[in-house]
Amino acid sequence: MTESTGPHEMTDIRRAIDALDARIVELIGERQRWVERAAVAKRGQDTGAVRAPARVEQVIAKVRALAEQGGSSPAVVEASYRAMIGAFIELELRQHGDNDTGRTDTGRSD
Repeated sequence: MTESTGPHEMTDIRRAIDALDARIVELIGERQRWVERAAVAKRGQDTGAVRAPARVEQVIAKVRALAEQGGSSPAVVEASYRAMIGAFIELELRQHGDNDTGRTDTGRSD
């Protein structure tokens, strides 16, 4: 804690960050629902359609530019998006595989 940041201010800061986290998680859930729709649209295609490296790089370039425009760290935004996109690709691949075999996602990573 710095001289200018007292315990009450830190409580307020943490409360604001917690509220942002709730909004971020809500938006990630919304993004997941769109990813799930994309998985359905890609049924019958190979896993290259799921991994879509050119699309990943397009998204990364877009969010880096948005970060720069908005005063955020492009490196932090890129790292966050790469992790999120990677997790969504794995989710989509599991769904893609489940659709091919008739299995349902159990949430296990076996």
